[in-house]
Amino acid sequence: MNRQLNRRTLLGAAAATGALWTFPSQSARAMANEEIRVGFISCGGRSGEHMRVFHNMPGVVVAALCDPDESQLAGKAKSFPKAKTYADLRDLLEDDDIDAVVIATCNHWHCLAAIWAMEAGKDVYVEKPLSHSQWEGEQTINAARKYNRICQVGTQQRSDPMQAEIKKFLHEEKGLGKIQSCRVNRYGVRQPIGKRATPLAIGKGVNYDLWLGPAQDQPIYRDKLQYDWHWDFNTGSGEMGNWGVHVLDDARNNVFLDKVSLPSRIMGGGGRVAWGDAGNTPNVHFVYFDTGEIPTVIGLSNLTAGGQSKKSPGHPGPGSGYIAYCEGGRYEGQRGRGAAFDNNGKLIREFKGNSGGTLHQENFIACVRSRDASQLNTDIEMGHYSTGWCNLANIAYRVGDTYSADAAGELSQEVPEWGALIDEMQTHVGSHSVAMNELKLSPMLEFNPEKGAFTGASAAQANALLKREYRAGYEVPAIS
Repeated sequence: MNRQLNRRTLLGAAAATGALWTFPSQSARAMANEEIRVGFISCGGRSGEHMRVFHNMPGVVVAALCDPDESQLAGKAKSFPKAKTYADLRDLLEDDDIDAVVIATCNHWHCLAAIWAMEAGKDVYVEKPLSHSQWEGEQTINAARKYNRICQVGTQQRSDPMQAEIKKFLHEEKGLGKIQSCRVNRYGVRQPIGKRATPLAIGKGVNYDLWLGPAQDQPIYRDKLQYDWHWDFNTGSGEMGNWGVHVLDDARNNVFLDKVSLPSRIMGGGGRVAWGDAGNTPNVHFVYFDTGEIPTVIGLSNLTAGGQSKKSPGHPGPGSGYIAYCEGGRYEGQRGRGAAFDNNGKLIREFKGNSGGTLHQENFIACVRSRDASQLNTDIEMGHYSTGWCNLANIAYRVGDTYSADAAGELSQEVPEWGALIDEMQTHVGSHSVAMNELKLSPMLEFNPEKGAFTGASAAQANALLKREYRAGYEVPAIS
């Protein structure tokens, strides 16, 4: 019997009956001294960077490429003519010659693709943010444990040796004394994505059903299908999930030593302002996280400083990084470098690291060979929690109502860093002729990290966003 036809027949029957399609599990072929054959699910820009890195690793082969967009697939196939090509990731996952996959799809595909891959016996390197909604991240952890798979999340700064030096300085040496609060930043200028009068026509070379996968089939009014999916909650997670996950992960790692899985209270606000485009994720976003001991805030903006400026607005610390405010000064961290200052602003120590490189991918391959997931620098569970801060931040924005100065001011009395951030945001949006009452602000949301659910007032509305509605045939399975 034709194996591919048989799978497709079964898949159609499963979709019709609501049953879950699962792949046959296989044991890992790639051991210590064997060649590791890697398949790439998505052939966009980020995946291309991964292809280059893995291709240059000894004992690793770029063996398969997959993308429902013919033009993206053909473009990467020119660089890797010996690699097998697929439009449907399920066909790639049936290939017993593939040991591991790299998933760099739209965010809404990350978890389902990873789960299917692990069910098929593949190890997984999945790009950040791990999940599009919190519940599906939990299922992906369960899949990694159930199928005994190596699963690394792409927060590559975790593989920078500098991180160990920072943690030693802040926590063992207590170089700046006790950490009192944390400010996280992501200020990076972007452009509007356009707003069409009629829905975007999908190119004939795109298998749109596969491209959508778990997402809802909604008309698209932006100008481009690819990349700008980030700014639509149907397929992306906004700037919070795109870059916020990196800087929040850095803070979790170095400020909290990963001891705080998820915050217990969240208040968030922001809006998509000034552009008038088709996006629905915020281009200004500000959030408070109650971590129990170290109050943490994040400020995010994709707007310029206003007027004729092409630069980001003013802010304390690095544009993409974090500040640990301590008794004896402050530490400012960002990708590839960091600096410690005393209370008088004098530089007392600098840190330099590996801002990109290949260390994260090398760590993944080393663990594929050793079969020791405990040596992963961003194990699936660690990536889930860092992504979770972003998911909760986005939920706070989405359940928000009209901005309330009184509610924001009440928190400012408790958390001065929040008050400073609100003042900055008021000046910032004002430079674009936007008033604060054009933004949204959530109530203080209570979250139980152990139960993975919101409690108290507004819980019903917020809990409804912990899991999305999946299209038939592309449901993320519950895994126990």
